Amino acid sequence: MRTPWRHRSLTWLAAAACLTLAAPSPTAVQAAPAPDSGTVAPAAVTFDENFDGPTGSGVNTSRWQLETGDNVNNHERQFYTSGTNNAALDGQGNLVITAKRENPANYNCWYGRCEYTSARLNTAGKFTAQYGRVEARMKLPRGQGIWPAFWMLGNDFGNVGWPASGEIDIMENVGFEPGTVHGTLHGPGYSGSGGIGAGYTLPGGAAFADAFHTFAIDWSPDSIRWSVDGNVYQTRTPADLGGRQWVFNKPFFIILNLAVGGYWPGDPDSSTRFPQQLVVDYVRVNTDTTPPPTGAKTIRGIGGKCLDVAGASSANGTAVQLYDCNGTAAQQWDVRSDGTVRALGKCLDAKDGATANGTLVQLWDCNGTAAQRWGISAARDIVSVPADKCLDATGNSSANGTRLQLWTCTGAANQKWTVA
Repeated sequence: MRTPWRHRSLTWLAAAACLTLAAPSPTAVQAAPAPDSGTVAPAAVTFDENFDGPTGSGVNTSRWQLETGDNVNNHERQFYTSGTNNAALDGQGNLVITAKRENPANYNCWYGRCEYTSARLNTAGKFTAQYGRVEARMKLPRGQGIWPAFWMLGNDFGNVGWPASGEIDIMENVGFEPGTVHGTLHGPGYSGSGGIGAGYTLPGGAAFADAFHTFAIDWSPDSIRWSVDGNVYQTRTPADLGGRQWVFNKPFFIILNLAVGGYWPGDPDSSTRFPQQLVVDYVRVNTDTTPPPTGAKTIRGIGGKCLDVAGASSANGTAVQLYDCNGTAAQQWDVRSDGTVRALGKCLDAKDGATANGTLVQLWDCNGTAAQRWGISAARDIVSVPADKCLDATGNSSANGTRLQLWTCTGAANQKWTVA
């Protein structure tokens, strides 16, 4: 939940009014791993930052800029630095933003000599998005007073200021809520603590610092939908604003940061351990805005990957595969009482009605045949009724693009599915 910045905080903002921040044309970027023969890739990607590079190297400056300064209006206590001291690649395909209890350069903050350093990055002037899916896979830090965020500001920020620019908080977490993240909209008349949003809490008392999770919005004209690991937890439209202005049908740029302290999280205390790290696997924007059908569910298999219709295509014979959970319609399944499992208006189908081990599974027109009848057991097996065989991830693999087949039920992890 953000409030406006003071003028001298964050040096890039001083020149914002002079910038012409135009949305670039889609460029050739590194895509998801190429699927194997017979598998169609998911929706086209317009921005795909995988943070590949040598250990200790900086971010790609053609896509990101590092902001510097403090932030009095939120009462944050860190100084955001440039360079690689607080934002660097780990050599394993991750960006690591590190908050440290230090002040090696004798930085001054709003409260005096700064106590902490950290980093904040944005894509202003380099990349903007208007609609589509915006997502990041991240492992969050932990501790009282720690405040990571993945968010967006309207590209007209330099001209109209905040909150008229609009702000979309895709993910915010405060340290005293280790298992909860928040998604919020800020605009004219609904900013700061008056922002409109909701929270999502992990089941079973889990903390977001324990593992990587995928945070996303699916954004279309007059609608923004938030999800965590493919689980949609809120949708906002102009109807939620009580007559106030919807300022989200325009380009926005992306921001990643790790704050220390502030009005919302409170300050660190004796329980807070430093350094703390926000680890970012990827940031991705694609053009798929197809909403999932009402009442549909995700089906998760080995490695936490989702049952996915390749390329989001509803053509007969389209491969059904495993892919990173992303909340799109290609991963939303309607499990019906007639034994069918449906997505995109078609049915999960055993190819050619075969029942042998190795029979591939595909999408096909619903036709009432036995090849489209499935049962889901209490043991989390999805079983082809005529074949009495299990839905199986080939090769015991959880790689993106892994095809699904029928195989004798073994109880192995590559045959276990969670429908939720």
